[in-house]
Amino acid sequence: MIRSISTVTAALLLAGCATAPMSVAGGVDAAPVAAAPTSGAVQTPGIETLGIAELAAAMARGDTTSEAIVRGYLARIAQLDDAGPMLNAVIATMPDALDLARARDAERAAGQVRGPLHGIPILIKDNIEAAGPVPTTAGSLALVDNVTDRDAPMIARLKAAGAIILGKTNLSEWANIRSGKSTSGWSAVGGLTRNPHVLDRNTCGSSAGSGAAMAAGLAAGTIGTETDGSITCPSGVNGVVGFKPTVGLVSRTHIVPISHSQDTAGPMTGSVRDAAMMLTAMAGSDPADPATADADAHRADFAAALDDEWLAGKRIGLMTDQYGTDPAIRAVVNDAIAIFEARGAEVVRIDDSEAGTEELGDAELEVLMVELKADLNAYLATLPASVATRTLSDVIAFNAAHGDSELRYFGQELFELAQGKPGLDDAGYRAAREKSLRIAGRDGIDRLLATHKVDVLVGVTNGPAWLSDLADGDKFSGPSASALPAVAGYPHLTVPGGSAGGLPIGISFIAGKWEDAKVLSAGYAFEQARPRRITPGYLATLPPRPE
Repeated sequence: MIRSISTVTAALLLAGCATAPMSVAGGVDAAPVAAAPTSGAVQTPGIETLGIAELAAAMARGDTTSEAIVRGYLARIAQLDDAGPMLNAVIATMPDALDLARARDAERAAGQVRGPLHGIPILIKDNIEAAGPVPTTAGSLALVDNVTDRDAPMIARLKAAGAIILGKTNLSEWANIRSGKSTSGWSAVGGLTRNPHVLDRNTCGSSAGSGAAMAAGLAAGTIGTETDGSITCPSGVNGVVGFKPTVGLVSRTHIVPISHSQDTAGPMTGSVRDAAMMLTAMAGSDPADPATADADAHRADFAAALDDEWLAGKRIGLMTDQYGTDPAIRAVVNDAIAIFEARGAEVVRIDDSEAGTEELGDAELEVLMVELKADLNAYLATLPASVATRTLSDVIAFNAAHGDSELRYFGQELFELAQGKPGLDDAGYRAAREKSLRIAGRDGIDRLLATHKVDVLVGVTNGPAWLSDLADGDKFSGPSASALPAVAGYPHLTVPGGSAGGLPIGISFIAGKWEDAKVLSAGYAFEQARPRRITPGYLATLPPRPE
């Protein structure tokens, strides 16, 4: 099924004429959750069980083709996203996906294989530009006409490596930066994304659709973006691997921005090896993105560098005061400790990981608000004339004028706060950035690694997914490991670690700047000991967990 955003559909929605919730582009709400199967009834063993490496090997053997793989994923999108559980994870599919698959098959037949991603279909978050007729909306009706027909350099790298962009995934509108009272996974364009494990649970955000689509097996790999937690949290609560690389390893050009200090794209996949394979293609310097000046020097074949014996003889810094008292989460942590020790690592318990970070939140917010105004204005100025919103102020006015669609669940107080901020040359902003970088980097991760003489830091990525509540917004529960690596710009990997009451829990691996290969190897060795990916059950709900 080929889907793309319709100008007519958008106009009807803006006029308040939509007669029913829709799960495709233009939809406002998720359809009501119907009685769901107890587990597994909408799944059969097949394409959803195979990772990138397995699919590549199958094509190399001649057991399947890229065209067959793309058709398989399009069928799953129709089965699970458009119908059945109606996950609302995919906003649009690319109309040329099958043609590109046939072209990659023809190249393979001629002995021209571009690399391990040759013919592999990937879904990307809808704040990332890809050439073609499908717009890049960031989930906002203000950008439904944003057809730039240009590839983000990171997307161009993936295409050059043979990957096929299958479509765009839903997200928390404007990457969750519009309001502090938002519901993660909701956008005016795509509606509310559902967690494929339990449909009334949240997907976290802002890369909600990428996480849910990966968990449901709607593509071989997906891509998200993160400013603070937007790759790792949705990966954790959806039970998949997510990797936020060092800021500057992957280009941000032609990605709808929040913060040039913290933004990055990264892979969300079924395994650490798959993430490493995607990162190998994505990484590299981009003259248009100054942060990537040193990226080529740190590029590597990250998959080839993986070492399943990496944990032997290493010191693992476990952030014990980060994961709380929930017995189910502690059981996941204890299981992880047993794996580390069985693989020959020494676990060093660190109970001061929050020391000195009390002022981090206010400093980070100041940086994000100032950079949001500057960076979004710069991005919007590059868009086609068909896009009327050219500044943050224009977006605020658009939302106010179309409040029934855009502001029906939560406001835009963070947009309004950012609009009142000064420019990037403001002394207060520069001081906030210096403070936040110092607290998270030198006095945070760097200090913990050096003081405790550990190779990596480990924590719990997330608590269990909470009930989605469009009326009252997110009810984040349990721990979060995202803030320090997000603000410092350091690599952060989450790997499925187990579950709490049937809901996935991720284990985080964190290290210093440019130590991406180390983090990936640490997570890979952990994953190889006993893979913990949970097959989604598409349950309608779960009974309340005991307090």
